[in-house]
Amino acid sequence: MNRRFRSVIFIGLLLLLLCVPGFLWRPQQRASVEEAYRSQMAPVFLVPGSSATQDRFNDLVSGINQKTPHQHSLLRVEVMTDGALKYTGSIRANDTQPIIVVGFENHHDGYATIKKQAQWFTIAFKALQKTYHFNHFSAMGHSNGGLVLTMFLEDDLAGTKAHADRLMTIASPFNLEEFDQNVDTPLFKQLSNGRKRLPKELTVYSIAGSEGYSGDGIVPFDSVNRGKLIFQGQVKHFTQMTVTGANANHADLPENQQIITLIRQDLLASHGSLHGQ
Repeated sequence: MNRRFRSVIFIGLLLLLLCVPGFLWRPQQRASVEEAYRSQMAPVFLVPGSSATQDRFNDLVSGINQKTPHQHSLLRVEVMTDGALKYTGSIRANDTQPIIVVGFENHHDGYATIKKQAQWFTIAFKALQKTYHFNHFSAMGHSNGGLVLTMFLEDDLAGTKAHADRLMTIASPFNLEEFDQNVDTPLFKQLSNGRKRLPKELTVYSIAGSEGYSGDGIVPFDSVNRGKLIFQGQVKHFTQMTVTGANANHADLPENQQIITLIRQDLLASHGSLHGQ
């Protein structure tokens, strides 16, 4: 082997070695860019509680749109027990922050039903994500709707590769209707055991209604307050608030003017700042 041939081989090996870090770095760079990218669309999901349908928040959305310069589209999705989806309403072209209400054909109360609803919500979320190509979102759940969303965040969010920006729970009974503070229901145990899987960059607002000293007429204060035992120390920010006065009982809370204001300033007005990050 002559000297010239050996030099060619040496240079070729040297170039190969120099290229290896680039080949290794490129997939990491692509993964990093994909992780940081936020889609223009960032929908706000609303999930109703027991005995309520996908039409539960019609008045709420009307109230929001009356007092905000940005008119939010309203798309309602009903998830049937077989996983089929029924749509009413639509998302307006170029609406980057539509409101999507996800309701369930089976909207009965009970721990077993809540677990099924969390699975049905995942079906709807993945279908909507495939259609509208969003990769981050915020959400609000009233009563059991907040439990459904919490289960989704713990168990199924990671599989969607989407980012949860903000969550608001309104009168969500994290220990169901249990009044004894020394009793942990199976639901609370499940949510508590899964809390380490919550997204670390999530901001959470937990709102309780006050009709009397013990709760909002249906959900005990202690049950709502247990949200702090699930979210505190696991998410980026956790804030707990109590709403009193007119329309502070359990059923009327979604139409409470204080809560509408909180939704506008904490779930909707935050979109611009989040998108700009």
